[in-house]
Amino acid sequence: MYDLIILGGGPAGLTAGLYAARSRLKTVLIEKTYLGGQIVNTYQLENYPGYEEITGADLVAKMEAQVRKHGLEIVLEDVESLDITGEIKRVKTANNKVYEAKAIILAMGATPRKLGVPNEDRFIGAGISFCATCDGAFYRDAVVAVIGGGNTAVEDALYLTKFAKKVYIIHRRDQLRATKIEQEKAFANEKIEFIWNTVVVDVEGEYGVERIRLKNVKTGEESTLNVDGVFVAIGYDPNTELVKGIVELDEYGYIITDDDMKTNIPGVFAAGDIRHKLLRQVITAAGDGATAAYAAEKYIESLKK
Repeated sequence: MYDLIILGGGPAGLTAGLYAARSRLKTVLIEKTYLGGQIVNTYQLENYPGYEEITGADLVAKMEAQVRKHGLEIVLEDVESLDITGEIKRVKTANNKVYEAKAIILAMGATPRKLGVPNEDRFIGAGISFCATCDGAFYRDAVVAVIGGGNTAVEDALYLTKFAKKVYIIHRRDQLRATKIEQEKAFANEKIEFIWNTVVVDVEGEYGVERIRLKNVKTGEESTLNVDGVFVAIGYDPNTELVKGIVELDEYGYIITDDDMKTNIPGVFAAGDIRHKLLRQVITAAGDGATAAYAAEKYIESLKK
């Protein structure tokens, strides 16, 4: 029997693990594949306090070393099912092992939707990014493309104009889905050019992104556009399949919590990109993780009274 189970080994889960281990809670962190989550694919971070530049992989390595130093137990197993509505929380993994604890933190993150083109995986972290605020500064005086037409895409494009000399917004429809005020800002920005009714069919280059192949969805005509980087902003999917119908979710499938990271179920907390929130960054995930661990500790103490 553990005091606490943490599901997910990204910044939220690792920070929660650090705080829990330092509080001497008997804790196990369960991660499906590898530690780090999305930031492993980030070539450089410039907006994490204390580091002017650090790769995502290096930051994760430092986080892992730190939590292991404090005795956090980490297992790499695929979770098959959860039983978390009762006082004892149970997690069953694919190899039929069952972990039990008094509290659980859900930190499984969210997965950016991909373009689904042949060379996409090859260029992720080498010209393809899913986070303009993370990677935009690396494209000073460059030409970049933003794929999408919603608020995130338009906001990313506007943000990128701080660095890039030219920003293309490529959208599969003939009008944006973003709010009118964001549209007005984009239309008024001289650095932004729109390519309508168009999808990306592939990304090309030798060592990094050099060009993208496009297709007009109405005419079928294909063309090539030279760019230095591609920012994909077609949405995220929260990794909440395991908890659908169990914890309260918003209309987009994100877990709803209060400011203490509590869900609607006692003893169940959520942290990081998986929860309903304004900003999804490494620093906010870490803050969520710390808060969730502290709240879980207080919950566990209340069970003894």
